[in-house]
Amino acid sequence: MNLLLSDDYLLQDYPENITNTIRSGHTTCLRFNRKGDYLASGRVDGTVVVWDLETMGVAQKLRGHRVSITSLSWSRCGRYLLSACKGWRVVLWDLQDGRRYREVRFRGPIYTAELHPWDHQLFVASVFEEPAFLVDVRDPIDVKHTLPSAPKRINTEADAATKEKQAKEDAKQMTTATVWSVTGDHILAGTSKGRLNLIDPNTHEIIWSENICSSVVTTLRLTGSGRELLVNSQDRIIRTFHVPNLSAEDLDPDTIQMPLEHKFQDVVNRLSWNHVTFSATGEYVAASTYNNHELYIWERNHGSLVRMLEGPKEEQGVIEWHPHRAMLAACGLETGRIYIWSVTTPQRWSALAPDFVEVEENVEYIEREDEFDIHPQEEINKRRLDLEDEDIEVLAMDSRKVYDDDDLGETDFRMPVLFDLGASDSEEEFVAVSTGTVRRRSMSEGQDGEDVEEDRTKKAPASKGAKAKKRS
Repeated sequence: MNLLLSDDYLLQDYPENITNTIRSGHTTCLRFNRKGDYLASGRVDGTVVVWDLETMGVAQKLRGHRVSITSLSWSRCGRYLLSACKGWRVVLWDLQDGRRYREVRFRGPIYTAELHPWDHQLFVASVFEEPAFLVDVRDPIDVKHTLPSAPKRINTEADAATKEKQAKEDAKQMTTATVWSVTGDHILAGTSKGRLNLIDPNTHEIIWSENICSSVVTTLRLTGSGRELLVNSQDRIIRTFHVPNLSAEDLDPDTIQMPLEHKFQDVVNRLSWNHVTFSATGEYVAASTYNNHELYIWERNHGSLVRMLEGPKEEQGVIEWHPHRAMLAACGLETGRIYIWSVTTPQRWSALAPDFVEVEENVEYIEREDEFDIHPQEEINKRRLDLEDEDIEVLAMDSRKVYDDDDLGETDFRMPVLFDLGASDSEEEFVAVSTGTVRRRSMSEGQDGEDVEEDRTKKAPASKGAKAKKRS
């Protein structure tokens, strides 16, 4: 839509209705890039699909995993994409040519993998039943630094039995979610015992730790400013915390405090939450519900529920809020479709002409005295030539910017154009009819085709046996 035709100041800050539905395979996770012009989705078969939000078409398809994708993370410049899967592998993609920039293997499925906010060759990964790792891929051989999940015990006077018991408890505590601070100076990690750890990536030690809940921490998210933290856990409560300035030079770990701001929960139905996310400005918190098809949106000023989004009758998994707009993307667990909620934009047609006025009902028009006067042709030509002599500014940049170019840290990256039709949509959407000709497959055609193939394979041996009997 033409931006001149939209009244942005009239729009609200949270989405209302489903405006688009896109699909390429069965989607399991989503992630917007920093500028918000691309959406990455991970599929069950291990394929990573990058969507162009302006055309709602596929920009790239990345094939390097064989099992379901569990986590996605963009670099700050938007050129590199980190994908993690249940197959114990993490792949760093270079979207300039779609090749695998680096590949790192672990000893278990990966919960999450987050790129450093300023260095795409450094990331932190939380692994199933393994400690978290800080991975450096600057050198040809990747370097893995083990990160602790439990703080060091201060009580040194305890007996051997107590120390052994404490060691066993610490060994059972695993890191389940990680996120970088805005400056990349610290790592925030949630554990399976409900603790929140602050880790120094230089010393690889926990400098602050606090018990924030009584169950497994599943999701950690920071606002764009890095001053608010969103925590989702399995105790059916969503929490927000105030985060101090972790990049301060005089930061003292002994005086760090992260006070609790709000608790969001469904007291009546006691619902659990699949995934949570902050809005673009951090003023709202959105969550998808377990075994339910509704999305909840709360505002953080008063901690009240402002909207329940009702869409398709299927449970929603991972949800992501657009970094600059009132747009929410969610993937359905049953169909794997990507549903996009947004605001229905009213069009301002008066922008097409300065003297155009919109009216709600018919009004009587009173013409000016000289409005329909007939002027000589010479005067009309003179007015037209005078208008053509005016200088029109076509080189100045538009002052309306939705992001800060100076914060990107690198040159602006543009996704290459994809010309391959087979890679521009799902393999399930197109069927080859003849050489150079394809058609779109119907919804029920795939299942019927599979049944026909099975029937043919079953009938084939029987026909051969019958021929053998006739020959004998």
